[in-house]
Amino acid sequence: MRFGADAVGEILRGLVQPAAGCMADNVIAIGLVGRGIQSSRSPVMHEREGARLGLNYSYTLVDFDTLGLSDHALGDVLEGAQQAGFAGLNITHPFKQAVIDHLDALAPEAASIGAVNTVVLRDGHRTGHNTDCWGFIESFGEGMAGSKLDKVVQFGAGGAGAAVAYALLELGVAELVLVDTDGPRAEQLRQNLTGAMAGRVRTASDARREIASADGIVNTTPVGMVKYPGVPFPADLLSAGQWVAEIIYFPEETELLRLARALGCRTLAGTGMAVNQAVRAFELFTGLAADRRAMASHFEAAA
Repeated sequence: MRFGADAVGEILRGLVQPAAGCMADNVIAIGLVGRGIQSSRSPVMHEREGARLGLNYSYTLVDFDTLGLSDHALGDVLEGAQQAGFAGLNITHPFKQAVIDHLDALAPEAASIGAVNTVVLRDGHRTGHNTDCWGFIESFGEGMAGSKLDKVVQFGAGGAGAAVAYALLELGVAELVLVDTDGPRAEQLRQNLTGAMAGRVRTASDARREIASADGIVNTTPVGMVKYPGVPFPADLLSAGQWVAEIIYFPEETELLRLARALGCRTLAGTGMAVNQAVRAFELFTGLAADRRAMASHFEAAA
């Protein structure tokens, strides 16, 4: 269904809730735009950090499934958010690439990656950023330091996949193999990773052969989420000397991570990336420094 920007703006105004003890005026209104996001911990994480800093901060779920919106309403949602006075939006599955067509400008990292998860709405302009890449790099450094990076197989080449692929190359992966059920999408991502990076990336369809010779495997598909249960590939292809990383954080231990850990693989959950990307997004929205440890605590409290 498509309501139009004015109607969407009114809906969004109705969703904004001032912080406890604060007036309805001067609310810093932020939204998360996506599908199937009712289990997101972002509202608690952002609002508690806002409260810690004394802000009148409201974080709203703009769930296209719950609101009955079609994908074509994305432009109306951005326009409606501007009309409703929102300071910014986080963008999640399935809109991280589609949202680019509705923005006025891209920050350098978002332009390089070709995907956006954070939109700052300021002075009538919409600027897209990507904090997923930085979030994954920080999480990997915290939880997987010293891991071998000669060859990594990544499942998924969508919006989150684009950010993670860029992050893996920044981390020093020598050979990155992209596997996606949509072969042309994987090839497009490979082409988008320009310059010296492009020579370190290839696509493949034979997951069995690629996994057998990989140091690590990363899942950036939605398979494993509560809404999309399962594993993106047969877990019995893994061996104990490999590492496995997820970007999914709900559930924190996906079926893939559980099976990989049982085999003796080193594993990385998606929680670190979720917290770190939120830290950077919060700072973009407010212009204030966020406390990563505090936001991690907020994240755990929302479990």
